[in-house]
Amino acid sequence: MENKVKDKTLAKEGLKKIDWIKDKMAVLNKIKDEYCQEQPLFNKVVSICLHLEAKTAYMAIILKELGAEVYITGSNPLSTQNDVAAALLEYGVNVYSWRGETEKEYNESLDKILDAKPDFIIDDGGDLVTKIHNDRPELINKIIGGAEETTTGVVRLKALDDSNMLKFPMMSVNDANSKYLFDNRYGTGQSVWDAIMRNTNLVVAGKNVVVAGYGWCGKGVAKRANGLGAKVIITEVDPFKAIEAKMDGFRIMTMDDASQIGDIFITVTGCKDVINKKHFKKMKDGAILANAGHFNVEINIDDLDSLATEIKEVRKNIKSYDINNKNLYLMAQGRLVNLAAGDGHPAEIMDMSFGLQVLSLLYLSENDLLPGLYKVPDLIDEKVARYWLEANNIVIDQLSSEQIDYLMNWEL
Repeated sequence: MENKVKDKTLAKEGLKKIDWIKDKMAVLNKIKDEYCQEQPLFNKVVSICLHLEAKTAYMAIILKELGAEVYITGSNPLSTQNDVAAALLEYGVNVYSWRGETEKEYNESLDKILDAKPDFIIDDGGDLVTKIHNDRPELINKIIGGAEETTTGVVRLKALDDSNMLKFPMMSVNDANSKYLFDNRYGTGQSVWDAIMRNTNLVVAGKNVVVAGYGWCGKGVAKRANGLGAKVIITEVDPFKAIEAKMDGFRIMTMDDASQIGDIFITVTGCKDVINKKHFKKMKDGAILANAGHFNVEINIDDLDSLATEIKEVRKNIKSYDINNKNLYLMAQGRLVNLAAGDGHPAEIMDMSFGLQVLSLLYLSENDLLPGLYKVPDLIDEKVARYWLEANNIVIDQLSSEQIDYLMNWEL
């Protein structure tokens, strides 16, 4: 199958990006050192649907160095970096992705990496799993298993598994401690604000920032907003998360109320229509809208379109919607702002997440699991954490045998 990228001549710049992060992803490098000679994925095909930027590219390179034949596409039409996609071809990875794919082209790219008849898949948002179950059932018997990267994908997998319809084993990487405690919180927190500030060039301090959703991603976004001097407002549907946000020092409001005073709105819920027509009508002139959830459904763009008398691009990655002589600004077409308008999470953060992905595939290759959704084993989760600590020259205490006996003894 012929590869398809935007422009192969961009490879030089993409190679620079990959070279920059190589030595900053110590967990992946330790996995490579430990397993490379064994070639545990020799003659296995791995199909990957992830945000295609430098850190993802390096994971694909590591999988190839472990023996796999690797096929990759982006998991979002706007998150693929064309230079990185071109650079991956230099490493012998099969690539079918470019920034700005139409929905039809995006689905064709998914099919391309599935045409390779994968033994393993790595998914982000559940699109590969959904396509296999709905459109490509002939592949199911060959698939040994796969791993899911993000919260939205795990929600879809749980629904599939609860209905007894998941046809092969999938590892819930998103639910591992080494992932959600750091990737979701510190990764999202930093990368969202990096994208917003880079593209708007506006001050955050003193502004009312409305964060919709106080899960781990929302916590990270809110914490960074607070650190930048914003006045943070949280909207939630979960009473426990609302209490937690309150005790973390933030104001709690409904979106109806927050929409009247917010300067910057960031959605991180995984749900649809979080901000819609009734909220747009109440917003102030100049309000900025950004989404950090996986799909572009949290901010209702159809409602924005229907209300606007004029729509125009006012800056790269920012569109202005003129509604009754006030302007609302939508970033990155309502898609993941940190990837569609930025470089995504920092390398040291994604190192842990991608380390979990690779080790999950190795675990699946060594264990014959029944179809279903599986937690990443604690030993793998802890291995990634200890690799990371070691790489950062951090030493922690160890329990003595007496302390272990004490903790294990119920007769205190």
